[in-house]
Amino acid sequence: MRVLIYLALAFSCLPSFGDDRVPDPTLSSEILVGSDDLLVAPPADNWISYNGDYSGRRYSGLARVNRTNVGQLRAQWVFHARNSSRLEVTPVVFRGMMFVTSANDVFALDAATGRVVWHHSRPVSEGLIDDASRHINRGVGLWRNRVYMETDNAHLLCLDARSGHLIWDVGYAPWNKNYGATSAPLIVKDRVLVGTSGGDDGVRGFIAAYDTTSGKLAWRFWTIPAPGEPGSESWPGKLYLHGGGTTWMPGTYDPDLNTIFWGTSNPSPDFEGSVRPGDNLYTDCLLALDPDSGKLKWYFQFTPHDLFDYDAVETPVLIDASYRGEARKLLVQANRNGYLYVLDRRDGMFLSAVPFVEKLNWAKGIDGKGRPIRTDVKPTPAGTRVCPGYAGATNWYSPSYSEETHSLYFLALEQCQTFFTRAQPQPFEEGKEFYSTGVKHIAGETSQKFLLAYNLDSGSFAWKYPQVGRGHSSGGTMTTAGGLIFFADDADSFEALDAQTGKPLWYFNTGQPMSASPMSYAVRDKQYVAIAAGSDVFSFALP
Repeated sequence: MRVLIYLALAFSCLPSFGDDRVPDPTLSSEILVGSDDLLVAPPADNWISYNGDYSGRRYSGLARVNRTNVGQLRAQWVFHARNSSRLEVTPVVFRGMMFVTSANDVFALDAATGRVVWHHSRPVSEGLIDDASRHINRGVGLWRNRVYMETDNAHLLCLDARSGHLIWDVGYAPWNKNYGATSAPLIVKDRVLVGTSGGDDGVRGFIAAYDTTSGKLAWRFWTIPAPGEPGSESWPGKLYLHGGGTTWMPGTYDPDLNTIFWGTSNPSPDFEGSVRPGDNLYTDCLLALDPDSGKLKWYFQFTPHDLFDYDAVETPVLIDASYRGEARKLLVQANRNGYLYVLDRRDGMFLSAVPFVEKLNWAKGIDGKGRPIRTDVKPTPAGTRVCPGYAGATNWYSPSYSEETHSLYFLALEQCQTFFTRAQPQPFEEGKEFYSTGVKHIAGETSQKFLLAYNLDSGSFAWKYPQVGRGHSSGGTMTTAGGLIFFADDADSFEALDAQTGKPLWYFNTGQPMSASPMSYAVRDKQYVAIAAGSDVFSFALP
């Protein structure tokens, strides 16, 4: 009798927010994420952040599913989100509880069954433009017994992980309605770090850190310098207020160096460079920041004076390895501009860059300091063929790195498009995009995606896996200690390959386009692999 009374009381404390299934107090009571949990690398039973751990490698230490048995993988459960047809979330899991987002909603699920434990609902925001108007959300951050989420209109929410109740709500970009947010927060120490979208819409980019307990602003780093600050010469008059450089994907973190690495987006106006002379710092950059103060340690700019929308928000992957005979702390990024870069992350020293697509005409190569050797290709009123196209040679969808093969895996797109610009520069207007014209597909020209494996030891591509599709997918990758690479292909299927050879071993047709990246976790010693597809989250395991 006492047990029944206790369970009834426990259930009454955990509302279902409109879902008629009863929460499991055993699961929810165990959510207490500490510093040691966040420092675990590689992730194993828990997948505690967007990339699994701070390094951005998306390498799971689990090996129960491996080359020999992955062919037996079966769908265990499917969770359907009713308020979105395009999930871009990477689920996070801690001690058997999974957290997923859909638009402005957060769901806590039993990671073994997919059953809803609680659901926090928030209406989508009206009046947004561009990316924010699609109400995309890529996931949550966890700290102690709290869940953190960015909303479509750039609010940071703090929820109770045990119930989904709102603890606080901070609007972190209220002064320009062109701001939005599409990312997942990054938790570093006792700070929650957030960024914004809107780099094509005339906002001023920044990274902000908030106290995890109180929600108070700790610091803000502006990616577009104000008049008189270093790099401000590119931004005459008040253009710095609309210069872009947004931070719409989460960064990575090196605890030993105590440094955050965060990519920034393109400058605004997007395709019109005459009004913004020079390099346009700190757009298309990799920023190394002190997480305690927000001060800049160093930066590396991939595409100075960008005219092609080549955002540099692709995941900066942190790898400790021997490189050309010397032990180094490396940072590797496959950039949207078509080059794969290797930097020393201690000081940002440029080490190498290699092209990874064949269709590349905006630059002839990269010089010894890491700057592109530009061609005369640029948008014109009549239209100019530019390669890579507007979607980039790769994009935000996640790369991964295997400790076993020493290879970086990522999806690449072979595509060219016609870029236009206006005869006269476009003025900024709040509530409108700031592209200064646009892009068109080239009739008769095809696009194709490839999964690439770049080996750091040899400095060359180990293999290339062609995709069958229209080149429109935006799914990412994950590697595992079981010798596998999982990825979302271009034909609506979730696939597993041998990470060493690229040999296909398993696939599951989801029947829906995928715009998300996979992850893995374990519950009661059983390994699961999960990915969002369309409006559903699929979880797979061995029989």
